[in-house]
Amino acid sequence: MASNYFGVLVSDPWLQNQFTQVELRSLKSYFLTMRRESGSLTLGDLPSKMSKLKNVGENLTEEERAAFLHDSYQNLGDEVDFELFLRVYLNLQSHATSRMGKGAKTSSAFLKSPTSTLLHTISESEKASYVGHINNYLGEDTFLKKFLPIDPSTNDLFEVAKDGVLICKLINVAVPGTIDERAINTKTVLNPWERNENHTLCLNSAKAIGCTVVNIGTQDFIEGRRHLVLGVISQIIKIQLLADLDLKKTPQLVELVGDSQDVEELMSLPPEKILLRWMNYHLKKTEYKKTVTNFSSDVKDGEAYAYLLNVLAPEHSNQSTLVVKDLFKRATLVLEHADRMGCKRYLTAKDIVEGSPNLNLAFVAHIFQHRNGLSTPEKPVSFLEISPDEAQITREESAFRFWINSLGVASYINNVFEDVRNGWVLLEALDKVSPGIVNWKTANKPPIKMPFRKVENCNQVVKIGKQLKFSLVNIAGNDIVQGNKKLILAYLWQLMRFNILQLLKYLRSYSIGKEFTDADILDWANTKVRSTGSQSCMKSFKDKSLSDGIFFLELLSAVQPRVVNWRLVTKGQTEEEKQMNATYIISIARKIGCSIFLLPEDIIEVNQKMILTLTASIMYWFFKQPMEDQRPCGSSDSENGNQLETSSNSTTYDTESESSTD
Repeated sequence: MASNYFGVLVSDPWLQNQFTQVELRSLKSYFLTMRRESGSLTLGDLPSKMSKLKNVGENLTEEERAAFLHDSYQNLGDEVDFELFLRVYLNLQSHATSRMGKGAKTSSAFLKSPTSTLLHTISESEKASYVGHINNYLGEDTFLKKFLPIDPSTNDLFEVAKDGVLICKLINVAVPGTIDERAINTKTVLNPWERNENHTLCLNSAKAIGCTVVNIGTQDFIEGRRHLVLGVISQIIKIQLLADLDLKKTPQLVELVGDSQDVEELMSLPPEKILLRWMNYHLKKTEYKKTVTNFSSDVKDGEAYAYLLNVLAPEHSNQSTLVVKDLFKRATLVLEHADRMGCKRYLTAKDIVEGSPNLNLAFVAHIFQHRNGLSTPEKPVSFLEISPDEAQITREESAFRFWINSLGVASYINNVFEDVRNGWVLLEALDKVSPGIVNWKTANKPPIKMPFRKVENCNQVVKIGKQLKFSLVNIAGNDIVQGNKKLILAYLWQLMRFNILQLLKYLRSYSIGKEFTDADILDWANTKVRSTGSQSCMKSFKDKSLSDGIFFLELLSAVQPRVVNWRLVTKGQTEEEKQMNATYIISIARKIGCSIFLLPEDIIEVNQKMILTLTASIMYWFFKQPMEDQRPCGSSDSENGNQLETSSNSTTYDTESESSTD
């Protein structure tokens, strides 16, 4: 029976059999969001509201959905509860499939958002593409080469992924150095605890590089749930392929814009948008008259690809590509052109013609990586030169961005300073951290054209911050709208800290309802380390002696004795030794189940804010263990509703933090 911490999600046994627990929780969250935004929800509201449901939203227009509901239900003014919503969804899904026939679109995505990895059917083309990517990048890995290459026509990928090693290694390919590979359990045969540790490590590390993994737990990997495993893999590969779409890594991108103001705008765009701008920049040099706005319908005919490749590699062009009328033949010629350039195939001609968005995105990103056709700036771009203070701001922005995304908010954050300026994302985050605190009736939902509406949202953000006793001296809503970086970071730090302290407060059997303070966290850490017989001590969260990492290794060993391999620990005397200890600390903390977003530099430089979050995360994990399954280690925070995933265990909106079990 489908249930969560709050009881049965649906009472109708038939409905229970139509969905997994994972799907019900995702749909319940989507339903509650729709109802919250509207105040009430009627049948007549659903045609527009259900546009984000993949099968229904993409295969039926809003008019077609409305017509179907008009024919199926007598009174469109009837209020919709969750079970009626599910029935409507199933009916529309069936209607879409019958209309589309065997050609109906399927995908590994369930909803059209970064959190969408829940539909049971998977794209065989995507699987084959990702298997090819894995074979190419991990084929020579010392541990994995006995399992690779994987045959894309089989389900061997999901078998190989069951021990967690492959996905951990794939994360390090996407963002090198994310996981200290000394923390990965790589024995030939892993016991259940060790396997669980690997999955916990990969899930927490995936979140730390920007993947959204709500509704995914360690059990999903162990049982090889294909749609969920492929969803995580696709996000990791996407991050890798889009990594160069950044002005700091590819300063040649400055050629796409004019003055410094345009450069700043470009830096605020998500990588996909930069890739589209790059593509259109080159297409303007040709006779192609359209603007490509997506990686699906706009590239189906292959014409944009033909023109783009002719600009980037004219020496490999084939004149018949633009002459041929058959779309499949044209797509084949496009791929042959890319092959001659040395670009790996991420898709087939069929994928181009059918408009597979994920595979087309991967294809264009690989073309960019291989040959971007841009010239290197003659002199350094002053806008890209950053001071040490600005470097720290950049690191903190990344940490807060990934933390907000891990909360499961509806709006995905690509750039904190730009994306919070309308106030809506901050209101979503506040609602996750303290459910019910936002007055949604007075909130303005994007897109927001009138500037004063953004200020209204941000004023409510500041008002709530004061209600939560944040220190907000000289901070007004307009400061957020204007994108004041330091003030935005100050607000987000206090929001994250509040979240941690609230989570600790929920562990009432330990705190007897008392409010936790920073001093309590400090005292707890010192007490735990002293209990092992060590004389190490943390005087404060800015104690410079913490830079060698030894104290945190002793703390982790105190809460989970088997997790630290002391043979791998250095003395932490040189910068290199400190770096090795810091990366090891972060990986083993994630390995036991701590959801943390700091970097090794934050430990080495003793960043007070991030040191507090690290200590509090370990404390929360330790206190949480006896309240769960009494397992010695390794339950992922996706299973346990762990730190920074979501703030409350007592609200019906908190549906993302449980283990996904059928």
